[in-house]
Amino acid sequence: MAVVRKKTWPAYFEEIASGRKDFEFRPADFEISEGDTLVLEEWDPKTGGYTGRTATRTVGKVWKFTLDGFGNKKVVEEKGFYIIRF
Repeated sequence: MAVVRKKTWPAYFEEIASGRKDFEFRPADFEISEGDTLVLEEWDPKTGGYTGRTATRTVGKVWKFTLDGFGNKKVVEEKGFYIIRF
């Protein structure tokens, strides 16, 4: 199992730290697998540095997909995605 560290901006970090957000939506430009440890490090773009706060979570599920996999790349590029948790 790997430990993966990623920057997270303050508004998103607060949602994760409070428990209101229990998912991440990120470009697939790194390797991560179920069971890995994801360490989210709060990064303040105003100061250009880390705040020192971290949130550590165990990865339960990873879905990787491409824009073409949704069947309408143009709509996704124009309108974006929703992530809906239920």
